[in-house]
Amino acid sequence: MLLKVVGLFFVGLAILGAVLPLLPTTPFLLVAAACFAKSSPRMHKMLLDNKIFGPLIYHWEESRSIPQNAKVIALTSMVLASCWSCYILDNNVLKILVVALVMGPFIFMWRLPIADGNK
Repeated sequence: MLLKVVGLFFVGLAILGAVLPLLPTTPFLLVAAACFAKSSPRMHKMLLDNKIFGPLIYHWEESRSIPQNAKVIALTSMVLASCWSCYILDNNVLKILVVALVMGPFIFMWRLPIADGNK
């Protein structure tokens, strides 16, 4: 039951991430999928059947990879959001902090393999 609740919580965060520019969506869905895989096959299947996010989850679960278009969108979004943040911030320390906080996820995403084929 706890895993179902945690999975639903992360689905909620993913929905917020879909509409808020700096909150990620896919990592929250991957955590939700992991919770549902152990607690609710029906909810896990619902995530996999989603037209937009299903293939991302499927490729991650099968080969720890992501489709090329998702990788390009994610990396581009990170760069654009960081550039915009640095542009609007006056404080150099905050600019450095923004870049430092984005570097880890950027490198992680950059190093992920590209998924072969379709779901």
